[in-house]
Amino acid sequence: MSVSLLAQTLKGSEIIKIGGEINELKRQGEKITNLTIGDFDPAIYPIPTGLKHGIIDAYHANQTNYPPADGVTVLRENITDFLRERYQLDYATNQILVAGGSRPLIYATYLALIDPGDKVIYPTPSWNNNHYCHLSGANGIVVETSAENNFMPTADDIRPHLKGATMLALCSPLNPTGTMFAKKDLEEICDLVIAENKSRGESEKPLYILYDQIYSLLTFADKKHYDPVTLRPELKQYAIYIDGISKCFAATGVRVGWAFGPENIIGKMKSILGHVGAWAPKAEQIATAKFLTQTADLNTYLKAFKAKVQHSLDTLYNGIIELKSEGFAVDSIDPMGAIYLTVKVDYTGKTTPNGDLLKTSADVNFYLIKEAKMAMVPFSAFGTDANVNWFRASVGGCSLTDIEGMLPRLKAALEKLK
Repeated sequence: MSVSLLAQTLKGSEIIKIGGEINELKRQGEKITNLTIGDFDPAIYPIPTGLKHGIIDAYHANQTNYPPADGVTVLRENITDFLRERYQLDYATNQILVAGGSRPLIYATYLALIDPGDKVIYPTPSWNNNHYCHLSGANGIVVETSAENNFMPTADDIRPHLKGATMLALCSPLNPTGTMFAKKDLEEICDLVIAENKSRGESEKPLYILYDQIYSLLTFADKKHYDPVTLRPELKQYAIYIDGISKCFAATGVRVGWAFGPENIIGKMKSILGHVGAWAPKAEQIATAKFLTQTADLNTYLKAFKAKVQHSLDTLYNGIIELKSEGFAVDSIDPMGAIYLTVKVDYTGKTTPNGDLLKTSADVNFYLIKEAKMAMVPFSAFGTDANVNWFRASVGGCSLTDIEGMLPRLKAALEKLK
């Protein structure tokens, strides 16, 4: 029996393919330094103690029935306060939508704004926009970025594609690169969107910004997170933000995310997700609401958490740069935010000890899995060309000891290529 055209044309995940290779090697007894997953090993990065106890307390209080479709009131109220205190953003409770993590909220944004054939602009590499375009029937317009600008799009990159577009999908800090918008670059993009919307007639759809800032509290050193509405308040009616606790509190499995933006769009997203039932569990919502008010504990957790993540990122970065200084064809970009390091391993065209030619970045990655017992994700999994030899390395699932032990294996594996 035939499935739908949508189901027939779904693209498989390269990350899942890599995961399958890793799992098979683990089944054979191999120990792999797994830098692929955008997740946290809870043994290394547990959620905040206050949040964990709050979840347990909420279950003991029998908070197990359906939550409201837009999220429990106290959570939306506390998110309002949190946004005001942390970002100086002013949003009312009816402009906030809570769901089971950020994924359903991103998808709901697509479905609320995009008709089949509408143009959606997004940079590559970026996470999952190609799949959301496919699922919504959007005409995805890819904006290629480069290492010279830390793989972040610029106004000049975006400008040629704005006419007739319905949405511009942006993320900072960016998954998969761990890089961020400079203030000037984001300001120039915001000014483009403002000018474009002023040029449109009343019968035309506006150009909206989908702004994913799920990693915004995970920034390092002197790096500062910027967002569209703070920089240009007139964009408030055109910007839909994605945020939540998944990354900043290592709470990926707790499944509490939120979107905020114009009331009419948030209301439509609520209706869409109401039919899907993609709600965050009620007990977890209540616990999150309480934890957002525990400012001292929250700040203490964030300080220690960020320091631990940065130590792992810096160790990996310094190891790659040391290999570069020794003449290996590798490179990296200084970590800025999130849990990712951008790593270049420029060995396509080389031959393995078994005589196999490494034709693509995926070939290089699978060689490193087998020979160096380490795994990353090629940028080709995030929409770039297969010949782009840059990779995402995520430190959330690895200990510092794992990373330190992996670097000599990487060096030995690269030395074997001809």
